[in-house]
Amino acid sequence: MPEKCNAGDCPVNARVDALEKEFDRYRGNSTATHRQMFERISTLEQSGAALRATLGGMDEKLDEIAEKVNALADKPAKRWESMVGSALSALAGAFLLWLAAGMPGVGG
Repeated sequence: MPEKCNAGDCPVNARVDALEKEFDRYRGNSTATHRQMFERISTLEQSGAALRATLGGMDEKLDEIAEKVNALADKPAKRWESMVGSALSALAGAFLLWLAAGMPGVGG
């Protein structure tokens, strides 16, 4: 192959032109592919944000439910404490009345 070619009949020019066209085609395809990838990433980010918001709301509702369950679980214990307190008050009152009545029934 000669060192210098004419622009019209140089076989390298045809190959360079073909490579340029192929490179442009690949560049166009990669641009479209990148655009699609960025659109998909954007969609994933948006759905992730929506999912985080939904999960945050679920956490708040679960906390509320846990508080209500704990309150319901504590009710029987509070009632029992109230009954025991009432019984002790009644016994203490009966004892004071017995003392005030002069301790009847005690041999004296």
